[in-house]
Amino acid sequence: MITKTVFCIIIYMLFVLNGLIAFSANIEPICKFHIVWSKKNVSGSIKINRGNITSLHVEKGETSGNSFYLTGEEEARLTVEVTGFNNAYGPSPTVISVKTPDHPFSFFLRDVNAGYPIYIPAYKVAVVVDKDNRSYAELEKDILSRNLQTKIQRIESEEETSFGSVAQTNRDMSVPIWLGIGRDMRLFEISEELEDMAQEGKIIRPKYASSNIKLADTNYDGYIYALGRGVGVKNNITRRLDEGILPIYHSKLVDDDIIYHTISFVSFAEIPLNASTNRGTNYIVSDKHSSGRTFKEEHLKELGEQMKNAFDFQDDMVLYSRTTIENTGTVPRYAWIKCPRPGNGWWCQKIHEYDENTGFSSFGGDSVFCISQLNGEALANEEISILLLPGEKAEFDFFLPHTPVSKKRAYVIVNQSFEKRLNAARSYWKEKLDQAASISVPEKRIQEMFQAGLLHLDLVTYGNGYKDVVSTNVGVYSPIGTESSPIIQFYLSVGWHELAKKALNYFLETQLSNGCIQNYGDYTVETGAALWSIGEYIRYTNDFNWLTLSREKIIKSCDYLIEWRNRNKRDKLIGRGYGMIEGQVADPEDSYRSFMLNGYAYLGLSRVAEALMKIDPKNAYRIQKEANDWKHDIRRTVKTLFGISPVVSLGDGSWVPTLPAWPEADGPRGLLQEKETFWTHGTFTATDVLLGPLYLVFCEVVEPASVEAKMLLDYNSELFFQGNAAFSQPYYSRHNWLQARYGMTKPFLNTYYNTIAAHADRETYTFWEHMYRVSQHKTHEEAWFLMETRWMLYMEEGSTLRLFKVIPRNWLNDGQVIELKNVKSYFGNLNVKVVSLIESGTIEALIEVDMDRKPEQITIRLPHPSNLYPKRVVGGTYDKKTETVTIDNISSRTKVKLEF
Repeated sequence: MITKTVFCIIIYMLFVLNGLIAFSANIEPICKFHIVWSKKNVSGSIKINRGNITSLHVEKGETSGNSFYLTGEEEARLTVEVTGFNNAYGPSPTVISVKTPDHPFSFFLRDVNAGYPIYIPAYKVAVVVDKDNRSYAELEKDILSRNLQTKIQRIESEEETSFGSVAQTNRDMSVPIWLGIGRDMRLFEISEELEDMAQEGKIIRPKYASSNIKLADTNYDGYIYALGRGVGVKNNITRRLDEGILPIYHSKLVDDDIIYHTISFVSFAEIPLNASTNRGTNYIVSDKHSSGRTFKEEHLKELGEQMKNAFDFQDDMVLYSRTTIENTGTVPRYAWIKCPRPGNGWWCQKIHEYDENTGFSSFGGDSVFCISQLNGEALANEEISILLLPGEKAEFDFFLPHTPVSKKRAYVIVNQSFEKRLNAARSYWKEKLDQAASISVPEKRIQEMFQAGLLHLDLVTYGNGYKDVVSTNVGVYSPIGTESSPIIQFYLSVGWHELAKKALNYFLETQLSNGCIQNYGDYTVETGAALWSIGEYIRYTNDFNWLTLSREKIIKSCDYLIEWRNRNKRDKLIGRGYGMIEGQVADPEDSYRSFMLNGYAYLGLSRVAEALMKIDPKNAYRIQKEANDWKHDIRRTVKTLFGISPVVSLGDGSWVPTLPAWPEADGPRGLLQEKETFWTHGTFTATDVLLGPLYLVFCEVVEPASVEAKMLLDYNSELFFQGNAAFSQPYYSRHNWLQARYGMTKPFLNTYYNTIAAHADRETYTFWEHMYRVSQHKTHEEAWFLMETRWMLYMEEGSTLRLFKVIPRNWLNDGQVIELKNVKSYFGNLNVKVVSLIESGTIEALIEVDMDRKPEQITIRLPHPSNLYPKRVVGGTYDKKTETVTIDNISSRTKVKLEF
């Protein structure tokens, strides 16, 4: 029991406590923090959004309102008190902006933490909690003593990445194969019943470009067939391209003792397959059958005219397929076959007939869609089992026309020699490779991907010679100014200059009367990107005759961009997008003054001005001035935004400033400062990385050597990459180029191998568009991989040609050879051969250049596989830090020798 006195005391204390609680509820919380600079005489002001600054206090110096002037012998310190803040998780957080003349920056108030101070070494400043009285030097010493590392620093401390080192842990995504002959929009897509494909058999889909063909007035858009006993517990199918590189498809199914080996390819039904017999498809007709193409009113008349004869093909296109079935066991075993039938599953209704006397599958009457044979005779039934003795083989052939044919044409097809057609197809594709530059590297996978990739690009580049125009489709999509650019530029790199020119003609041919180039959806970025590729073409070719013929249209597109920019020269936008154009750059409907859009616009004008200087100096100077002014205005906005956008934490304990994707925002979208939802294409990072401010460096607005470029790379690498590769559609991120430019070999290779291991089919080398398996045969991604390989091997930098800047070290193991034959660069034709004879103590290189266009300087990196340095170098000056030989006295043939 408690006494009456004690009870009264308790009641009294409760009243007092209740009063204190009520009183404290009326007192606004105060947050106090310190800003410490490692320098004296700092002046500026403090700005807060979503809160109030109640006081500024300095130990040495003076304050006035929210402004301050600090003095000190070695460092300056400012104490700030704020109220009315929002430090909760979620949108609308309180942001503190420190406005100084040289290095303004901003931070989330909620990020101020006792254990992890906001330490910005690039600016020699830190933000600490109230009770932290350490100097900047003491703070820095403590953070450095933790020996923390950023993700990039960890990569630098580890062994070089290889395909094998990441393949086991990365996604392994198979991609349906596309077969065709190039230029002609008739394609066949083949997908197998693999572990990552939700299907019960092998599916063949005839296509016009990327459009599936509906069969016989049904909803079916393909055929299904089967080999072996069915889908079981084992993933027992392997696939490969012919010779590892040609668009001729090999598939191997191991069903216990029975092995089914299938070869499939595309050719004509009757006429021989060669470059002269391939008439191709008119570009606008292929556009009609490609995803995303937006026809404006100006295009419709031409489209209507060309569609009148769109399907008047010279000959039928046929998928030729032969499966060799072998019993590898020691006793007789059965094999099973199901020939192609309409639909993609067992439930599809039978809408066809099969004639066992001819092997013809048809939609009735005179409409044959497949011819099937076993050992040269008509297949006895749509489905059949055969008993094979040990070592015995059987051949199952089928010939599937792109669209059904008459019985008369079916007999023509069945009488073709499979072997002759196969050999002709091989010759057809090899001839294309023979007309291109060759690159030989020691890594077989990369060697094959290089050659296969070029043919994959060619496969979906359509055209029939009409006005010398071809459409460089980007997989399922019609040409896009941005996404077609790496395709065109890779064609230029391997010497396919005529094809690149025809691809550029596409954008001029589809140009609108006002000069706008916009073919895909609402992508407003195409004009600048197309002009950039035009400028690149002139850098490679010096084709001033074509430039003269195309001059009027090119200038019209430049003026379109300039007029658009002029409409945005509004004083209220100074520092926040003045003179910057607005519009959508990709699928997300974000019509802002994005850095990607304006970067490409600047780059396009700058390249065109450079190209025009020889044939039209008046317009060249005019356009270059506009480009320079544009660049100035973008950089002015960048400077403002670096002071507004919040700093973020890196893995080594430091913090770094950031940029938003467009000047209308106050910070990276991924930080979710605003109350919005924008998750798209399988990621929160698309806006900031795939379409973000790194394009300013790639588009030559921000210099690679600048502190701003380094900061962009730092926070992108830390926040937005996995395996140093971007999410969703990783080849949109331009950190790969910047890493190559910096000579960051280990990070570059980490990006390179992680991306291809997860993004490309490991057997057929075909690419998806996205990491979540959408949009197959995506040549935009494949072309950037090819350009990455080019940068690895050779890269221009001003008047310098840099060779092998970021190649893998193990490419120079003993006996290895790297050779570039007739590759093209800004400096003309280039041949390089490196032979590593490590056991004999040497690495030798021979470099041949075009003396009429030679660079002022050549550097070649020749890393020893065991990290050794040469005792003697012949042919140039050696830099131990970069393992690079610099050659200043350029001759037509230069020899370099490293002796160890």
